[in-house]
This record gives sequence, structure tokens and C-alpha cells, in this order.
Amino acid sequence: MSKRHEKLGIKQTIQKEWMDRTLRMVLAGMTEKEIRQDLDQYLSTQKQSGGIGERGQKTYGMAIGILASWFAPEDDLRGFRDEALKIARVIPEEEWLPLHWAVISAAYPFWFNVAKQVGRLFNLQESVTQVQIFNRIKEQYGDRETVDRNARYTVRSFVAWGVLQESGVKGCYKKSDTRAILDKMPALVMCEAALHAQPEGKMQVSQLLHNPALFPFRLPSLTGDYISGNSTTIAVIRHGLDDEILTIVQ
Repeated sequence: MSKRHEKLGIKQTIQKEWMDRTLRMVLAGMTEKEIRQDLDQYLSTQKQSGGIGERGQKTYGMAIGILASWFAPEDDLRGFRDEALKIARVIPEEEWLPLHWAVISAAYPFWFNVAKQVGRLFNLQESVTQVQIFNRIKEQYGDRETVDRNARYTVRSFVAWGVLQESGVKGCYKKSDTRAILDKMPALVMCEAALHAQPEGKMQVSQLLHNPALFPFRLPSLTGDYISGNSTTIAVIRHGLDDEILTIVQ
């Protein structure tokens, strides 16, 4: 298990346009130093809630750490990030959201786990509240104020990305329309991200494809053989006729 499975790390709201800007720079071949310099200047004028406004370096520096999921991944995520970049090069920019979701989920499993609790709640009801989400995530990470705070920033990011909608009642959210992922290659990246978000790096195929952490998306039909056959880092293990487990192989 990596240390990233224990950390929280979502210390402020992340706007999708910041992720788009970062990915554009990576695809343009800019170095990590150049990207950090650009983001340092750009984010100093960007409010967490969207719009323009001055911010202190300590505040926006936290955002750069999250955006670094694209340009400075941990060593064991570099190959995964590279695969996501290959797909980003050949799909329209407006279809990047699933890739952003995957890259952050792999680098910050806390994001994935908050999304999983949101998705589970939506499986039971049409709207969810912050209190419900926070109570569930604290069962996993402990009853600490920092857990509440990081979960709040994560949920606000979901709203900023358009996958959650404010219901009109404070702290209550509705699910946005599900986005169909028609291309199987982005779906493969999302599957691998879900595996990286697990401390043990493995999951049953059925649990992965219908994972509540992917609630904003509808994945195409995939089999364990297809996933492992089109990935150099995922293997399928069979237990009986119907029990397939996907696992990350280094």
C-alpha cells in the first residue's frame, strides 16, 4: 500500500479548467518547471470558486500539488499517466473529464472514496447531503475536522466539474446527467485508476465496472479478458467460472 492511500490531500476546490490548462501544457511538451511557473502565475489570479481574484501562494500552491497528478506523478503511476496522455492526444478536449477523474482518483484515492460514498447514496436516493457524505467518509478515515474539510473541497470540486448539481437547499445535491463513455480506451484508463485507488490494487470485474465511485459515467460493456488483453499493467485472475478479479501488475 502506498502512502497516497492514507493521505487526504484535497485541500481546496479544483476547477476543471485548471486541469484542462495543465493537460494542455503537458501535451505541448512543457517541462515540469515550466508548468509549475505557469500555474504559479495563473492560479495566483484564480479563485477556488471560479472567477478572478488574488490569492496567496500558500493557498494556490495546494492546488498545484493536485494538478501535478498530470505532470509529476508518483513513480508507480507514471506508466498509467502516460497511457492517459496517449488518449488525451487523440480525443477532443471536451471529452477529457473522464481522464481527469481517473488521474486524480489514482493519485488521490481520497477523491475516489468520496465519490464512492456519493455514488452509493445516489443508488439509494435521488439527492444527497453533505452531512450524509461526511458521515460515511469519516467511517473510513476517522472523525476528524480535516476529513470534513477535505471532503467538503472534494464535493465542491464535483460541483465545479458539473457532475453534481446544487438542489437549491444548502448542502444538498442532485446528480447531473450521466456521461456515456463510448470509447473503450478511456474506459480502460478509468478501470486502471479504480485499481490504483485500492490499497491492494485489485477488484472483481463486476465491482469495478459498476463501481459507485464512477457515478458520473456510464462505461461500455467490458470483459476481464478485454481489459487485461488491452493493458500492459492489468492481469485477470479467475476463481471458478464467473469470478474474475483484475489486479495491477508491476
